[in-house]
Amino acid sequence: MFVIVDALVVDSVPDRLVFLLRNNGVKVNYNPGISREEIIKVLNNYDILVFRSRLKIDKEIIDSSNRLKYLARFGVGLDNVDIEYAMKKGIKIINAPNAPSKSVAQLIISMIFILERKLYKIIDSVKNGEWPKGKIIGNEVDGKTLGIIGFGRIGRVTARYAYQLGMKILANDIIDVNQEVQKYEGKQVSLDYLLQNSDIISLSVPLTPLTYHMINYKTISLIKNDSIIINTSRGEVIDTKALLDSLDKFKGIGLDVLEQEPPKDEIFRKLIKNDKVIVTSHIGSETFEAMDRLTEEFVTNILKEVSSK
Repeated sequence: MFVIVDALVVDSVPDRLVFLLRNNGVKVNYNPGISREEIIKVLNNYDILVFRSRLKIDKEIIDSSNRLKYLARFGVGLDNVDIEYAMKKGIKIINAPNAPSKSVAQLIISMIFILERKLYKIIDSVKNGEWPKGKIIGNEVDGKTLGIIGFGRIGRVTARYAYQLGMKILANDIIDVNQEVQKYEGKQVSLDYLLQNSDIISLSVPLTPLTYHMINYKTISLIKNDSIIINTSRGEVIDTKALLDSLDKFKGIGLDVLEQEPPKDEIFRKLIKNDKVIVTSHIGSETFEAMDRLTEEFVTNILKEVSSK
């Protein structure tokens, strides 16, 4: 159905997304990088605000427009949106939760291999003119127990990949996912049990008051020695100070997200420089394939919402 609405796009998105919206009657003002102050000045001219994770979409921004009907997050996470306040004002929230699952799960599996085989150390050594054959010995992944905290879309794809590699699966979630876990001969367990019995722990939870700093001094104390932890969810799920103080416990740490992005404070520099730690720059969904899926799903969800009015 052809619709005519006005959209303000305030962050960088694929050209195809803008093309598809315009081709379906959406009048798009594409202004990536526009300041928060300018958004507040002009938002009353638009029905849709399209954004990513750069800005906090809070009460001040929402109240700056009497016309705004849709908050459209190009991506999955909505932790930068005051969802409750937006819904009170009758504003619909749109995102694209399915598209990045494969790419994030593949990053998790990649980090497992990199950390178990210590590939980052070997590659760096060879680049520096060394030849560390026989000096850096790694581990295989089959037979290892992977504990997945958050058994949603990404967690389930991760479990499928890991199961095919011969890994054992434990899952923790606030809802009953036992039937889904059993597809991979795994079981749903308490958080304490998962932490105590996993060789590798992967975090795939949204950021909520319940998950904020869920990995802290207390929970780290439960984790097996010489284990691996991987976080591709949100940086705030892990207490960075507790993690830094507990590095001796871990064989390896893989982080695609940090509490501060980009990292500037000394605590993050210390963490990143440690030779047990690998950090990527929040790239979980950054594959060409995921961007194509994300664009299609996102546009479909926008058009579905605006056409239903």
